[in-house]
Amino acid sequence: MKQAHEAQALLLVPGLMCDQAVWAPLLPSLSAVRTCTVVDHGQADSLVTMAQQLLAQAPPRFALAGHSMGARVALEVMRLAPQRVQGVALLCSGYAARPLGPPGQDEADKRQALLDLARTQGVRAMASVWVQGMVHPERLRANAHDQALVEAIVQMFERKSADVFACQIKALLNRPEGSEVLVGLAVPTLVLCGRHDSWAPPAQHLAMHGLVGRQNGPGEGATLAIIEDAGHMAPMEQPKAVADALRAWLERLEDAPAPNPAA
Repeated sequence: MKQAHEAQALLLVPGLMCDQAVWAPLLPSLSAVRTCTVVDHGQADSLVTMAQQLLAQAPPRFALAGHSMGARVALEVMRLAPQRVQGVALLCSGYAARPLGPPGQDEADKRQALLDLARTQGVRAMASVWVQGMVHPERLRANAHDQALVEAIVQMFERKSADVFACQIKALLNRPEGSEVLVGLAVPTLVLCGRHDSWAPPAQHLAMHGLVGRQNGPGEGATLAIIEDAGHMAPMEQPKAVADALRAWLERLEDAPAPNPAA
């Protein structure tokens, strides 16, 4: 049984250039069982700072779900204060630090090209290019429903400034390695992605799932969900399927052990 208002909290962490809109389609379902709050990263330019800001405003005990960059923020929360988190859901994301050498420089160059586009032609122009790889390819074929979805994603990005984009790119380029956090997770964990996510593909999530809780036994407490007919923006593309997976994960939290006061 849920015992306190704080214990019913679910913090939802958006990703790069995203806001409450990425979670909005899920809220009718999630709000029926949890008090939901969407986090705002403000002008933070490191994942650790984003996690610290979240913790400063969070209730003493809460569940945590992050999408894309937001899942990396969730891993930093788990690194800093695991005793406060009932369970964690990692959506459409990754865990590795930026690679060294040419692959890492290639990533930096591609992100800089998008930032340059945002600064010279506007965030909407950048978003219109960037969104092409963010959704299931079929959504780019111009039916009215999918056009509306793509436009909603572009408008969400457009609400953030190029300066915010620069801060968040800096945070991602300097992202910490997260494998040790995954290995140490001891709470119910959901790892979820879209089948057609080209930014964070299913194989990456399979690897994450394999790492979760290894310290306590392979796959202990972890669930893997692959959402069909969805890309990187799975919560907006297939909200019912994503909400159902999150609801099933939240049900598991009712049996999660109480935190260790000495932790």
